[in-house]
Amino acid sequence: MAKRIIVSGGTKGIGKAIVELFAQKGYEVVTCSRSKERLAELKKELETRLPQAKILTFKADLAIKQEALDFGQFIVGLGGEIDVLVNNTGSFIPGQIQNEADGVLEQMITTNVYSAYHLTRSLLPVFIGQKKGDIFTICSTASFVPYTNGGSYCISKFALYGMNKVLREELKPHGVRVVSVLPGATLTSSWEGVDLPAERFMKPEDVAESIWSAHQLSKNTVVEELLLRPQLGDL
Repeated sequence: MAKRIIVSGGTKGIGKAIVELFAQKGYEVVTCSRSKERLAELKKELETRLPQAKILTFKADLAIKQEALDFGQFIVGLGGEIDVLVNNTGSFIPGQIQNEADGVLEQMITTNVYSAYHLTRSLLPVFIGQKKGDIFTICSTASFVPYTNGGSYCISKFALYGMNKVLREELKPHGVRVVSVLPGATLTSSWEGVDLPAERFMKPEDVAESIWSAHQLSKNTVVEELLLRPQLGDL
């Protein structure tokens, strides 16, 4: 039976790179997105290029609690084990606490923190019951470095990092590995319009490869924090 990976927000950026890599490795991939069209395009693209790939999709906006729970219920309903969960759903709105628009904090918290919280909680009975599995949460260097144009985004990523550190402690005795992924500037849609060369950024594929490598370690070892930065440092 094929191993299974769950990737939230898997139609672009880091999420898509993870989906593609694990599909190439023979994993059954279950992913979600707010866009039904993007999900259909992803499934068609990968199953055309990788005839043996099995891509299961679910339309959901994980910033909405019920939709996050619905996605979790869909996954549990598939039966079987979960080898990997990647909490990747997130968004970025630049600005400063002193002048960002009203409601930005709430949007960043619901999208970047609550999405991972509710999805993970819905799947924990499976992980704890099988006594194994890996949970990767895509945090950020903004989870521990305050950026003056990061505002509520930084607040949300600090909170997400804290959630994952607590989860690591809770799941130690259950054989489930928990990894905080802390990437710096990665060439995704969040950086569209920025006048910088592509070479200044990390590639999403490099983040995916690092997750794959951490997943391949023996079960005696966990990479608690996976910190990646562009060679020339933060932007």
